[in-house]
Formats: sequence, C-alpha cells, structure tokens
Amino acid sequence: MLVLHSRCLRRPALSFARAANLAHSRRKLLTLAIETSCDDTSVAILQKSNDAAPHTQLHFHQKITANNSAHGGVHPIVSLESHQENLAALISEALHVLPNTGNSKPDFISVTRGPGMRSSLATGLDTAKGLAVAWQIPLVGVNHMQAHALTPRLVSALSGSSPNAAPPFPFLSLLVSGGHTLLVHSKEICDHAILATTTDIAIGDCIDKIARLVLPPDVLKEGSDIMYGRHLERFAFPNGSADYNYTAPTSRAEELARNSTKWGWALVPPLAETRSGSKSKAMEFTFSGLGSAVKRIYEGREKMQDEERIELASESMRLAFEHLASRVVLALRDLRKKGSGVGTLVVSGGVASNAFLRTVLGSFLTARGFQNVTLTFPPVELCTDNAAMIAWTGMEIYENGWESDLRCRPLPKEPVQEENL
Repeated sequence: MLVLHSRCLRRPALSFARAANLAHSRRKLLTLAIETSCDDTSVAILQKSNDAAPHTQLHFHQKITANNSAHGGVHPIVSLESHQENLAALISEALHVLPNTGNSKPDFISVTRGPGMRSSLATGLDTAKGLAVAWQIPLVGVNHMQAHALTPRLVSALSGSSPNAAPPFPFLSLLVSGGHTLLVHSKEICDHAILATTTDIAIGDCIDKIARLVLPPDVLKEGSDIMYGRHLERFAFPNGSADYNYTAPTSRAEELARNSTKWGWALVPPLAETRSGSKSKAMEFTFSGLGSAVKRIYEGREKMQDEERIELASESMRLAFEHLASRVVLALRDLRKKGSGVGTLVVSGGVASNAFLRTVLGSFLTARGFQNVTLTFPPVELCTDNAAMIAWTGMEIYENGWESDLRCRPLPKEPVQEENL
C-alpha cells in the first residue's frame, strides 16, 4: 500500500525555549503560509487560539494566478516568473495585517514542499527558509495534497461551529485535480494511505483535453483563463442541475451498460472488467482511454453540431465521475469488511468545484447503499491550490510537534506520509 508522506519532518529536541513555546501554543499560534506549487502564488496568515473558547481566524489570504492563456495550459516558465514577480509583494502586504499579539513575527512558517513543479516549489520554499532564518522561527513543509484533504477541517475551524475541527479522523479523501487523482484513507494528521491512484493522466487533465476538443471555438476564445473544465461544465449544463437528468446505476452491470446515443457512438467506462488495469491487485484509476475515445469521435466528424458536442461533453464527464465513484464504493466495501468503516468522504482539489461531480458522487453512493456516508466539499474558492489550506495543515502538523529541517528541498512528486521522522 502506498502512503503519503512529508519528508524531513522532525521532532526537535525539547529545549527550555521550545517547551515554553509549546506551552504558549496551547493558547495561541500564528503562521504565515506560502503556496507556489503550480501557477498560483498565494500567501496567508492564520491564527489559532486554544483557550477556553477555541477560535481560528484567517487574517490575510490572497492569490495571484499566472496568465497562461497564450499557451493553452500551465507553462512552467510563465508560472515561475509570476511567482518571482508577485510573491514578495504578497508577503509584504500580508505583514501589514499581522495581528498584534505582543510579537512582531509569526510563530512559524508554513510552505508547500510538493508535489508540483520543481522551480515553482523552490521559489516558495527558499523564500520561506529566508523568513524562518531571519525571524529565527521554525519551518513546516507541507504536502499540498495532504492540505487538500484537511481543507474541510480548516473550514470547520473557521466557522467556529465546534471546538474540534471536523471531520474527525478517520475519513476517506478523494483528491481530484489537473495533476492528481488519489483516493486516500486519512487516519491521522500525518497518516494517509493511498488506496487508489491514476495509472496515466489525472482526471482534471482528461477533462481539460476533452474540453479543448469538444468546446466550440467561440466558447474557447471567450475564456480568459485556462480553466477548461469549468467551461466544459457550463457548456454541457447551461441551466445547472436542471440539465443533469442523472440517475445513478444501482449495480455494476448497470454501470457498465453502454449508453448508445442517437449519433451512433457510445463511450465505454474505464476499467470495465477489473479493479485495475495492471497486474497489481491495488485499485487504480485510468482516464487516457476515455480521452482517446472522445478524440476519435470528434475527429470522425467533418463538422460537429452543438447538440452533439453537448451530449459528448456530458457523457464524458458522467463516465469520468462514475469511474471515481466506483472506486470509492469499492474502498468503502473493503474498509467495512475489515471493520474499519468511515463515515465521511472528503472531496477536494480543483475538480471538486464541479457541481455535476457532486451530484454524481452523492447519487452513486446512495444507490449503492452508502447513503449514510457524509460527503464534504470545501467552498469552491478553497478547492484549487491556496495558502489558507497550507497554513491550516502547517498548524495541525506543528501542534503535533513536527517541523522541517532547513536543509529540506522541494519534492515535486512527493507522496503523503511522514518518513525519516
């Protein structure tokens, strides 16, 4: 079983100063967080009070996204230059709103170490190291996929609805974005076992590629960003949920049944015959075949009318999302057999903002007998990469006694579980 980890986390020697700081942390902690894993430059300042009335407050949170529209996707150099141009300015702006806690600096720095693009990660990590050295405070490196999994706990803490962050451990996490597709059993803060991952491309990448094929040229030109999946959702469902007309399959046989359209084509569900596409017994996701099938249909037409484009868009999203849901059901069944069932499924990452995905997952789990599993989605603005989730994850890690060595480096392909602690 694969695990997610945060390398180079360590428990420092408990000096008198450290002990005093930990005692203080029981009352109030403040962190400045930096996120630069891809094309978003984000900075946040988060404060958590652990007194008689626990309270969490986000004092600052800003994000600037690189303009990659000319490249039709994320360009590493354009993204790097955007980080170099904007990170210092965002930090300067954040420092002007540092709360007056009797200390002119944060208690520690939280920063994304991975996964992501190496040069982008290095920009944020090196800046964070400089701040940690200048202020003589600890550094906490964060895996941003772990941060996506813990985002609902941030939302819960900010709401103040409960003294304890929710959902409680353990829970399942479905992390879906342009670069990752992971189904994770989140047991504790730094204990996340990967139950399934993609063998080829991420679901967000698949949907973006389908969007670039299926969307009419005028719709593509209207978009001022590269959020092609969002444009595909709007194109397929212009009236939102009123256009879904979705009924979840109640059995695996129904799930695998081809939906023949009036256009003469039918898409085949990924991994229709097995839990995985390889000799491995582990569950897997695969999306490249679905993307290739859509490409063959599109290229087989001299001209595709909008009505057919809409159906191709909605069908491809339905199959991709049911593929996710089928693996969630398998995982829930496996955990139930082992006597370690979970009551919550956290769905996070950029694709989690898709409202049709939310409908498919909810309906699918209900149809397969898991209606008691609570689905938790972060607010749309916290689904994509952001420094607020890095701040919260850093806070939870630090409160558990961990921090990072200043020698740590970016981990572009970092899984998520502590190693070399």
